[in-house]
Amino acid sequence: MTVVSKSPQIKICDSSDAAASAVASIFAAAIGQQSQSTDRDLVLGLATGGTPIRVYRKLVEMHDNDRLDFSAVTTFNLDEYVGLPGDHPQSYRYFMQQQLFDHINVDLHRTHVPDGTAADLATAACDYEGRIRQAGGIDLQLLGIGSNGHIAFNEPGSAADSRTRVVDLTSETIEANARFFDSPDQVPRKAITMGIGTILEARQIVLMATGSKKADAVYRALHGPVTTENPASLLRQHSQVVFVLDREAAARLPS
Repeated sequence: MTVVSKSPQIKICDSSDAAASAVASIFAAAIGQQSQSTDRDLVLGLATGGTPIRVYRKLVEMHDNDRLDFSAVTTFNLDEYVGLPGDHPQSYRYFMQQQLFDHINVDLHRTHVPDGTAADLATAACDYEGRIRQAGGIDLQLLGIGSNGHIAFNEPGSAADSRTRVVDLTSETIEANARFFDSPDQVPRKAITMGIGTILEARQIVLMATGSKKADAVYRALHGPVTTENPASLLRQHSQVVFVLDREAAARLPS
């Protein structure tokens, strides 16, 4: 692994598997450190999608083989589709249960995913913000990056101080997520997402990107203008951000 920058810190790994190991190690270190403290739970912000699956598998392996203890961990997921119940195979609650929660000793009452089926979605979004504050804020936030620079479901043009809210998904994002559904028509058109302002309040942020399809987005996030038209670029305003990349995702970065 090569470290090529300090602010944001950039870690370039030889493969996507090595990148997942690096991210899992960051989370495991935070969990291990917090287990020595009785002050409060460690609060993790978690992501869904293809990128973090290997991270979650490695955390499960650490739990099984190294007794990584999640009993004092609280989690908040970035987003959820509007209209999908938690037992729907494409809901993000279902994803988290399958990929992580069902395989570790986390208290499920302390795992939070936005409620995409709430009768009053605006109130549910505000309540989600309140639960994050009540937990003491997010200590360590995991992010992916969309090809258009979105983080969570904060599409280009999202306000830098935005909070958890209902958003319309762009046609580009709908197309990208259609691979998880039987047809593009089945992809929800709205989601509840943490806002950029919420994300930037996390004490530490880890963005993971792998594969050549993310190379342009990574380059623009790190070297393009800092603008709401490229939400990931706003991460450069945070003092504790780590980009963990494989060599394909880092291909456009200056050597």
